Amino acid sequence: MMSRAIVLRIALGAVVASVVAACGSGSGPIELPAPAPSPVTSNIALVLGSGGPRGFGHIGVLKALEDAGIRPDLIVGSSAGALIGTLYASGMNARALERLAEDMSLLPFLEPQFLVGRPGTGKPIQKFVDRMVSNRPLQAMATPIRIAVTRLPDRTLLLLGQGDAGLAVRASAADPDRYASVRIGQTEYADGDLVAPVPINAARELGARFVIAVDVSAYASETPADVPEEWRRKDARRAQQIAAEASGANVMLHPNLGYYAGFSADYRRRVIELAEQHTRQRLPEIRAAMLAAGLKPPQQRSAAQPSIVTRLAHNPQALSK
Repeated sequence: MMSRAIVLRIALGAVVASVVAACGSGSGPIELPAPAPSPVTSNIALVLGSGGPRGFGHIGVLKALEDAGIRPDLIVGSSAGALIGTLYASGMNARALERLAEDMSLLPFLEPQFLVGRPGTGKPIQKFVDRMVSNRPLQAMATPIRIAVTRLPDRTLLLLGQGDAGLAVRASAADPDRYASVRIGQTEYADGDLVAPVPINAARELGARFVIAVDVSAYASETPADVPEEWRRKDARRAQQIAAEASGANVMLHPNLGYYAGFSADYRRRVIELAEQHTRQRLPEIRAAMLAAGLKPPQQRSAAQPSIVTRLAHNPQALSK
């Protein structure tokens, strides 16, 4: 669990936020990401975990929760969860995120370094996020958000809640296997997944009354026999960290998205669909947990439109509509 000392450092860290010169867009000074100065008042916190391309599954969770009338008033995201969470916190609804996921090309995210086996910078991720949120800083989002990052070299968890949203997400998603660490001010940061794949305790420390956590990592039972030992160790480390915090969630959602992740549009549609189905099946449990916590479950919205995967199953031309 995050110690009180870490929480104190999070609070005090806000006073060292600074401003750097304008970037090449000429849009003016950019505020460096920094911890927000104080906890938030939250009835429902949504914690979105790491997972690389599996993170598209978070969109399916958001679709089901939206249709049930369940809207978080705090989002805490790590790595892929930080990316989806920031876009959602900016005001995009789940179906807008789904359309974005269906239509987007991943080519702009490729970097020349990848071709020679060197880590990327993550700058395309930063630019994408800043463009999607209209260059608003984290503290200007429609829903409060905190982004989990790992401070190097002491591997301390910090939660960024103000400043440049794209740079914060870039740091949170800086998987050492793929990306270089990210310098913010005088400090290096890396993937939030290293210390908090699903930062439930952080949400509690921030004051969340009710926590819905989403784990999109692979099930251990789905691990193929021939995967590299390095992958097994990473999976085991992540599973152990998540298990250590799981009891802090009122509801833990863990859709089975299969073991191997992909980058195709078909893969994105499939994991969104699987996560949506899993969440819809768990809605009675979520509502019961809300009641047990003293929260009144909201009225469910009218019947949702079928998902793109369902429409395609019945009408292959639906994608063009």
